[in-house]
Amino acid sequence: MRVLFISDVYFPRVNGVSTSVRTFRQDLAACDVETVLVAPDYGPAAIEAEADVVRVAAAGVPGDPEDRRMRWGSLVRTLADLASEGFDLVHIHTPFIAHYAGVRAARRLNIPCIATYHTFFEEYLHHYVPVLPRALGRVLARRFARSQCRNVAALVAPSEPMRAALVAYGVTTPIHIIPTGIAPDRFGDGNGARFRAAQALPAARPLVLYVGRVAHEKNIDFLVRVFAKVRASVPDALFVIAGEGPARESLRALVSALGLQEGVRFVGYLERDTELLDCYAAADVFVFASRTETQGLVLLEAMAQGAPVVSTAQLGTRSILKEGCGALIVDEELHEFAAAAVRVLQDRPLAQTLAEQGRSYARGWSSLAMARRLAELYRATSPLADVSAGARLNTLLPGGV
Repeated sequence: MRVLFISDVYFPRVNGVSTSVRTFRQDLAACDVETVLVAPDYGPAAIEAEADVVRVAAAGVPGDPEDRRMRWGSLVRTLADLASEGFDLVHIHTPFIAHYAGVRAARRLNIPCIATYHTFFEEYLHHYVPVLPRALGRVLARRFARSQCRNVAALVAPSEPMRAALVAYGVTTPIHIIPTGIAPDRFGDGNGARFRAAQALPAARPLVLYVGRVAHEKNIDFLVRVFAKVRASVPDALFVIAGEGPARESLRALVSALGLQEGVRFVGYLERDTELLDCYAAADVFVFASRTETQGLVLLEAMAQGAPVVSTAQLGTRSILKEGCGALIVDEELHEFAAAAVRVLQDRPLAQTLAEQGRSYARGWSSLAMARRLAELYRATSPLADVSAGARLNTLLPGGV
């Protein structure tokens, strides 16, 4: 079976969608599903060699130095060039240009089209179009979701809360809950001492960690304020923020306003296969408070490296954060969150218990098992998938050939 993936984002742009796409592509190959990914070109210096990834000419996105917008003409030509390769299904991973091009390509090829709903737009609109009244933003986001979801044969939701949100919007397209799993390489032993040495951090300094996009909807400003209270109890604590994004400068301003410059370190993006694993392993506590996650894969990555977690449980993260998962689950309240973080930093037996629970729990989220579920959905959605390309073409022509 051959599936055409289309996404508005992919590596070297680091985020949950990029991680999900790569993880599924790697494991689908073991399920007899070949994939070709169409994604933006981020420039020759940024592109790493990867099989069956077709890059499309792209332009910058105003106000966002990380993202690229695929040029419509180039995307249409690319999809036309790929049309002869015998795809059985189109899988769309983002709701921007990729969505409309993917739906158009599937119709022209007369094959099914499905989409994964990775993005909770209600909160995104509030942060990125602040002049828009929040109530109006909700109405527009829901209308946008209903319109796009009508264009596909099936939807993949990364979590039950995301499925429930779509149903509440009035989406009637069949929705299948298939989370992104944890790839085996995420369980490789990170070296915390190596990370601390590379960043010139004292070996024994208590380290509070956030990993993810440095964006407004991730609620990192709340975590900075939490850290200010943590420092009152653990004066030598350090808060490391790993990632890049449009909120970085406003967060730097907040750090300065709170007098935390010496205690907060922005380390940018880290190489996934070594530096990031080392960073997780160096953490004494991993903190998270995003309101917009459709799953929260970063929590599982932290758990896989034995980092004790303190987190709120909002939207998709509610599907991950369960009793015994290696996390202290708290409300979005400064004193409660800070007290939980301090407790982990000061209670080593508790931290060790959470670390052991987290490693065990993360192993239950096998990426290969999730890929098998996705492959089953592909085959159920595309009943002609196992028919040869010639026979499939024959069935699509009036009267055959």
